[in-house]
Amino acid sequence: MSELLINLAKLLRLRGGPQHFPASWRITITLLAIYLLQNLVNGAQLDDEQAAAKSLIAISLQLVVLAGLLLWRRHPERFTQTLSALVSVGIIFNLVTWGLLSQSDPNVNQPELATLWFGIFIWSLFVDAHIYRHALSVTLSVGMLITVLTLAVSYVFIEMLFLQI
Repeated sequence: MSELLINLAKLLRLRGGPQHFPASWRITITLLAIYLLQNLVNGAQLDDEQAAAKSLIAISLQLVVLAGLLLWRRHPERFTQTLSALVSVGIIFNLVTWGLLSQSDPNVNQPELATLWFGIFIWSLFVDAHIYRHALSVTLSVGMLITVLTLAVSYVFIEMLFLQI
């Protein structure tokens, strides 16, 4: 367990890659369950009745994109490690943003908090791009493109499905 945390810390500092995570389906599924549960709790705190469906769609889309890209690059054996890495950093960034959201007050202008949240969002994009870079053996800019496109498609798809008229 401590090795997983050490590898996660390295990954968050862009010093390690998903290849240092264990290739274990048990660990990957456990991390996915924690991530999904965390998304459900966060959604409930934000009074989002559709948090479960939105989380399942976002995770499913990321699974399909990751599997497709790894197959295309002929590295399907990297799936469990890469997914574990993506979900692990997702759990960490969810915890950090949840902490920030718990400090926010919609009735008060809080530019420092908004700036901090934005910085963490940018950092999360770089960490995901770094993971894709290692998993797919591509440049960081290609990893960033994949990260941003996946995020955009996920956002648009979820907004289209759950459009409130």
